[in-house]
Amino acid sequence: MKSLLAALMLTTALTLPGLAEARPVTLTTQLSNYGGDGAYLALYVTDAQGKYVNTLWMAGTKSKYYDHLSSWARASGGRPAEINGITGASVGAGRTLEITLDLADALFDAGYSLRIDAAVEDMRDSPNEVVVPLTRGTKPSVRGRRYIASFAYSM
Repeated sequence: MKSLLAALMLTTALTLPGLAEARPVTLTTQLSNYGGDGAYLALYVTDAQGKYVNTLWMAGTKSKYYDHLSSWARASGGRPAEINGITGASVGAGRTLEITLDLADALFDAGYSLRIDAAVEDMRDSPNEVVVPLTRGTKPSVRGRRYIASFAYSM
C-alpha cells in the first residue's frame, strides 16, 4: 500500500505542472553485455536550464550505491524521499528495463530532458550516460556512453 501511495504521489506531481493532461510513456533501456554485475540506473527529468525536476525510476535497491549515480545524487540531493515507491532491481548486463509511466504533457516540447545515470560495481561510473530531450513525435533510439546499448521512449 505504501508503494502504491508513493507511486500515486509521483504521478500526481508529474501531472500537475500547468494542470496538463498526462500520457503513458514507455521507457526502454537495453544494456550492453559489459561483463559485470547488474547496473544501477537513475532515470530523472531536468528542465531547460538543466535543473533537477523529479526522479522517474531507480534501478537498484541498495542505497549505499546511489552516490555512484553522481549527477543524479548531486541534482536530487540523494534524498530517499525522491525514490520511495519507484525503485526496482538492478539491471543485468545484456538485459532490458522497460517501464511505463504517466508523464505530464507540459514536459514535452518545453525544453525538459530525460537523463540516465549508470553505475556498475567494480567498474567505472557513468554520469549522464544518456541525455535526451522530451519531445513528441518519432524518436530514434540513442546509444549510451558506456553501459546502455540503446534507449528509447514512446507514447
